[in-house]
Amino acid sequence: MSAPIPRLEWKAVTKRFGGEPVLDGLNLSVEAGRSLVIIGGSGQGKSVMLKLALGLLRPDAGTVLLDGKPLPGLAGRAQRRLYDRAGVLFQGAALFDSLTVWENVAFRLTNADGVSPAKARIRALAALEQVRLTDAVANLYPAELSGGMQKRVALARAIVADPDVLFFDEPTTGLDPVTASAINALIVDQVKRLGCTAVSITHDLASARVIADDIAMLHAGAIVWRGRSEELATTDNRQVRRFVDGGA
Repeated sequence: MSAPIPRLEWKAVTKRFGGEPVLDGLNLSVEAGRSLVIIGGSGQGKSVMLKLALGLLRPDAGTVLLDGKPLPGLAGRAQRRLYDRAGVLFQGAALFDSLTVWENVAFRLTNADGVSPAKARIRALAALEQVRLTDAVANLYPAELSGGMQKRVALARAIVADPDVLFFDEPTTGLDPVTASAINALIVDQVKRLGCTAVSITHDLASARVIADDIAMLHAGAIVWRGRSEELATTDNRQVRRFVDGGA
């Protein structure tokens, strides 16, 4: 029996900036329904990996595949159908200051998916409920919310279209431990509810241990270790031990 096709795969991916390789023949895959967290020091290329998967960058060599289909090679409707299946929680929430909470959550529905404002609002309110926010915040603006509430709104925006793949870029950055714990719990709940694949990058090891099924370590442009979340504490990999024990 052949192995299942990964939901998402970086295959021999190289990406250079100014002639210097940030990713150097990187290979990594995540199966459908799994939550993968990518850890590593600053400047190792974690954000570049996400941008490649989202089509914001193109690899210099190699390819990124979704369900076995190369993303950069697709165009027009085919590419749009694939990207329609993804949701993103950006670092810092990245909400639109000039839009209300519900308009932020519904932005994709009204601007890309052709959903009417009335139906989009209903779906936005349902997504807000999923992240433990009430209708009372729907007409507020991001500046009127705490950092934790802004992150919840951003998560609602990421899940509003019921994606197959969720990307999380440093989901707990700037949050206090209690709020970060609440966001981690919401991420786990929503990934399980949707039955989707999740790919996260984070410096927060506490967050990684909570939200990950599997953890991969990116170092010098390549994956140097991968294992189950519980194996992070016991591996003798030198780069992992340095990152876990020294936070560097």
